Amino acid sequence: MNTDLWKTISIAKQEKHKNLYLNYKNLRKFPHELLKDGGARHLEHLYMKMNSLTTLPENLGQKLPNLTELYLHSNNIEVIPEAISTLVKLQSLDLSNNALAILCPEIGQLKSLRHLRLANNQLKFLPSEIGDLKELQTLDVSANCLTALPERLHLCFSLQYLAADRNQLKDLPRQLCILPNLKELSVTSNNLKCLPQDLGRYPELQYVYVDNNIQLYGLPSYLYNKVIGHSGCGSLTQDEEVKLSFSHRQMTITLPDEILGIGTENDPVPTLQEMVMRTIYSFFRISEKGLDLLSPISLPRNLYKLLFYPLGHCHHCGKPMFTIVYPKCYPLMETPMAALYNGRTKMSFVAYCCSVKCLQLFDLLR
Repeated sequence: MNTDLWKTISIAKQEKHKNLYLNYKNLRKFPHELLKDGGARHLEHLYMKMNSLTTLPENLGQKLPNLTELYLHSNNIEVIPEAISTLVKLQSLDLSNNALAILCPEIGQLKSLRHLRLANNQLKFLPSEIGDLKELQTLDVSANCLTALPERLHLCFSLQYLAADRNQLKDLPRQLCILPNLKELSVTSNNLKCLPQDLGRYPELQYVYVDNNIQLYGLPSYLYNKVIGHSGCGSLTQDEEVKLSFSHRQMTITLPDEILGIGTENDPVPTLQEMVMRTIYSFFRISEKGLDLLSPISLPRNLYKLLFYPLGHCHHCGKPMFTIVYPKCYPLMETPMAALYNGRTKMSFVAYCCSVKCLQLFDLLR
């Protein structure tokens, strides 16, 4: 052990530091000085990012009994010892960008764990014991080799953020739909063909990202008016056109230019679903056979019926409206409609289509 490292650890132990930073120290083994004698019982936060560690000591929990945060991002750790379960106060564990192929079942014994980051490893499955982490709020397993998520994941009642991007997932457990506190779900760049029909039923789930699942053709109805990612990265060049393809007749319909303004503060636009519905409606209305030309199997049944029976028409310009449209493409909790669900504000509504040229906001009752 070099002199500077030994001095850093010695001072931390003598002065009973709660934080210890050992990032970028080129460590190949866990420093013995930190564990010898009585260990470092006052240490709560340990940072060991960007080293070359391959494993962790078996007596880690015994020597660092009050550790609450352990950051091991960007090492070469292949195995987590079963003794990880002795870190009973651990709340945050970051093992991203390592060489983990297996996650030991004992991870489920970390009853205080709130944040678990396992991105950029070689995991092929997750132990079902993850469902025992009742306090878990964040789980990031992106960039692994997962083909499925554990069904018992729905027992993580506190889970708010779940990221499983860049894996090989073919479907999602239906039990995910009953996670009561899930706010954000990101499963981009997988092999998903469909999503659970009840996904998004709980209003807490406001962000769902499913970009680059090329076989995914439909979304559950509960996800309408959520902030969603669609097939593709979402980035466009100036020369590209946004198109919607119908597989049954190899037909392409150009989406309106307003889609380029989604998410901007100064250019309020309707939701993607609403714009697509209006464009399809306008396209087929100009043909001789009208909407009869559209095959019933080209759209989900509920959307197909909406084309013939819109929910209403814009009070200002007369255009048909097919969905509940909000002034901005933001989560429900950030729109004027949120007051209805919270029961805090009474509102009166006039049907406006919210297009760029015809945007009228709702009037609040005095």
